[in-house]
Amino acid sequence: MAWSIDARIPVRLLHPDEVPPAGAALLIEGDAPAPSGNMACAAFRPTVAAHAPGCACCLPRTPVAAALDRLFSQRVRQQVPWFTEVVARIETPAGRAALEAALAADVLAVARFRPR
Repeated sequence: MAWSIDARIPVRLLHPDEVPPAGAALLIEGDAPAPSGNMACAAFRPTVAAHAPGCACCLPRTPVAAALDRLFSQRVRQQVPWFTEVVARIETPAGRAALEAALAADVLAVARFRPR
């Protein structure tokens, strides 16, 4: 078994045919239904920035970052079963780009999660 000193929660893309594994939380793009059962789940819709990056109206966190926040909050408050990874069911290239951007640039997402 390989050990890592990186305590952040790994996030990986879920293959379309793959069933979310036990012990994982699910991040869903769009309106896809959540799986049945007692699994942590959060959804997001990628947004297209209408203005230049960094303008005052675009400073709030992205939908992906907000969805990851919901998962993390539920985990630490023990509102969902403890999960050891997040698997992302992404449907579009925009969704993938939004996830990658959040994992690279959002301060809280970077502190709590890491790409796998």
